[in-house]
Amino acid sequence: MSDKNEFELFREMMSDVAPIEQDTVEDQAGPHSPTEAQLARQYAAQRLAHSNPEYLSLDYATMVKPDDVMAYKRDGVQDGVFRKLRLGKYDINARLDLHKMSLEKARDEILRFLKQCQRMDVRTVIIVHGKGERSNPPAMMKSYVCQWLQQISDVLCFHSALRHQGGSGALYVMLKKSQEKKLETRERHLSHRA
Repeated sequence: MSDKNEFELFREMMSDVAPIEQDTVEDQAGPHSPTEAQLARQYAAQRLAHSNPEYLSLDYATMVKPDDVMAYKRDGVQDGVFRKLRLGKYDINARLDLHKMSLEKARDEILRFLKQCQRMDVRTVIIVHGKGERSNPPAMMKSYVCQWLQQISDVLCFHSALRHQGGSGALYVMLKKSQEKKLETRERHLSHRA
């Protein structure tokens, strides 16, 4: 059977079919009002966007050991990108050293540093937290830093550094592009297509 015959047969079979009129959808009057959960998420996201350090807790962190190798990768980060970060193959464009800082000062500095890096389109950084072999409890700063970085949505992934860059006392950290840089890239891409 040829394509033309199939098409004619289809049209013949569908000749008595009429579109159904949709009359069961109610028209929503007024704007949509968000649920409490949506408002809470929106509020949390706004707090993060404004670098409010209060959402990063100073009360509790899952404790790690001084020599533990730390690794974290958000869903959606490609394995090849993470492997390259782990192997120290990205250029490190900025460095933050947290030695001799209190937890509160370190928390504030991390947020300030990461926001500044993002504004300057710096995507790969190193944060030196130390191993904390002499702290009480051991590795306290390291434990908090790793927990905080997982809570910061702009952090894509991190991994303990190579030995010559601090080993288990430092982290390579990869950041998302800032919203402004994403818009610039999108606009540049659209202007090239036009």
